[in-house]
Amino acid sequence: MNNLFVYTNVVSNTREAVFDFLSTKIVEVGKATDEQAVKNGLKLREAEGTTGMMDGFAIPHAKSESIQEPTIIILKLTNAVAWDSLDGQPIKYVIALFIPAAEAGTSHLVLLSQMARMLMDDGFKQAFIAAATQEEIVGLIDSRLEGTLKR
Repeated sequence: MNNLFVYTNVVSNTREAVFDFLSTKIVEVGKATDEQAVKNGLKLREAEGTTGMMDGFAIPHAKSESIQEPTIIILKLTNAVAWDSLDGQPIKYVIALFIPAAEAGTSHLVLLSQMARMLMDDGFKQAFIAAATQEEIVGLIDSRLEGTLKR
């Protein structure tokens, strides 16, 4: 079962629009049951502190009873979106983590730490930015996840 989804050339003009897109997609792919609950989870987490990292990357994440399995949705945006990122730069690459509420202390922390490590690696970031297809992006992420997601 696939728990990693990639969407390229996504058109979003605001962080709110990115959250709308993510909430819709996770329900469409059958990994969550309530779009609004997921969106609320993303917004609540963002209110605690920015998920905008450095160099155009963001790692928004949500925990919810509505989410059925740990899932990652990756977006490559067509245009950079204003986000309160750590370096003040807009976001063009979104690696969104979705965690069932019951796994909030385990899967959530493991996935988040793995993603943060990836984004500290300049080689990974350059390979991610250069990746042109969904398959390349999935391969790049899979090679670094250490078996965290079910495949």
